[in-house]
Amino acid sequence: MEDVLDLYAEPSDPTRPRVCFDDCPYQLLDEVREPLPPQPGQPARQDCEYERDGTCNLFVFLEPMRGWRHVEIV
Repeated sequence: MEDVLDLYAEPSDPTRPRVCFDDCPYQLLDEVREPLPPQPGQPARQDCEYERDGTCNLFVFLEPMRGWRHVEIV
């Protein structure tokens, strides 16, 4: 773990970019009832009931020192 922390403490080198990768499963949800828009004096209202509409995976590639990121949805 210390080796990884030392790597991030090094100055940025454009010839050796530090690219990080992470993946995340994500559940897709759909509304069962149409949400009610906000009214004067009341916030928008949304029912807690939902319908499952499948799943997908998010693959995130990022280079934190450059402020660059790319997300693939599969």
